[in-house]
Amino acid sequence: MDTALRIWAAILGASLIIGETIRSYGQGRPLAFVVDDYLIGGFLIIAAWLYGRDTPTLRATFAASWAAAAGMLYGSFFAKVFPDPASSMHSNIPDDTLMYLVGTAFVSAVFGMIATILLPHRR
Repeated sequence: MDTALRIWAAILGASLIIGETIRSYGQGRPLAFVVDDYLIGGFLIIAAWLYGRDTPTLRATFAASWAAAAGMLYGSFFAKVFPDPASSMHSNIPDDTLMYLVGTAFVSAVFGMIATILLPHRR
């Protein structure tokens, strides 16, 4: 189970980075709204790689990477479910598609965090 979570974390992290690149390319979005996905995606990938050894610190780091992703995606998802037309940003991805992608990533991050916390300790 932990190997599957590590692979899923790396896939989610890479998809955050790739998705944000596709979404923002040529749109002139503020750098802060681009870099956050890169940082969280990188955190997921690095934590998944480090969790090859099951220590309390690395388990906490892995769970924290899922939690950070869930926290970032929470705001992004609900901003798409209940959009504010005054603060709308352009995107290379249609709004409905983006809402479903971000929602899927959000739910995935929540389940990843819970699963990491509940994983039995490896000997």
